[in-house]
Amino acid sequence: MDVSALHLILLCVAALIAGMVDAIAGGGGLISLPALLAAGLPPHVALGTNKGQSVFGSFAALVRFSRAGLVDGNLARVTFPFGLGGAFGGAALVLLVKPEVLKPLVLVLLIAVAVFLAFRKSPRPGDMPEPGPPARARAIGALIALAIGTYDGFFGPGTGTFLIVAFSSLLGHGLARASADAKVVNFASNLASVALFAFKGVVLWKVALPMAGAQFAGAYLGAHLAVKGGDKLVRKVVLGVVLALVLKLGHDVVTA
Repeated sequence: MDVSALHLILLCVAALIAGMVDAIAGGGGLISLPALLAAGLPPHVALGTNKGQSVFGSFAALVRFSRAGLVDGNLARVTFPFGLGGAFGGAALVLLVKPEVLKPLVLVLLIAVAVFLAFRKSPRPGDMPEPGPPARARAIGALIALAIGTYDGFFGPGTGTFLIVAFSSLLGHGLARASADAKVVNFASNLASVALFAFKGVVLWKVALPMAGAQFAGAYLGAHLAVKGGDKLVRKVVLGVVLALVLKLGHDVVTA
């Protein structure tokens, strides 16, 4: 399968932007996947190639968040393997149930996420909740990673956004730290997806690898902006991503 030099350059630009957006709020696939389809890749190859390049972005964002001290190593030791296992399990579910049945439910959940973020007040230092017992936090983190990792392997849209809201609401983390928590699970589920797609031979590596370089740079920059901009920036970008997802899924449901 051939992709012209111009298309490859445009795909790298799309990957750069997607990586930046995804590192802050999730939803980078809203940019990169349509770009791959527009370049003429068949849907199954576009999905595989998208995962092949996006795994580099989630890794870059994770590195930047870790350098900023926003990644809890003890929590990550639990969320990473549970996210990995959940993604494999979700991919297996595709053989039993059509993912399209989730579209109306996900649409409702995304609207609920938008309402939550719109009315959620940014906590001041004195208002931050006392950390719960480490074992309880790890158990909650494991359940979040397993549930949303499974969803990512099964369907996918809004995964990063759902992770941010889950870590923020259930563990009391600020949005910037929740975005870092999300990247641990994102990286795990992307690894699982890449392994499956590569095994099936549907990753077009001559496209995925150049895009991966751009995705890596964009994700690192996006994570840097999230670290510097804090909760205020993350909230704005997440709301923008949620709006885009609602419009896309709403259109898919109406035209189905």
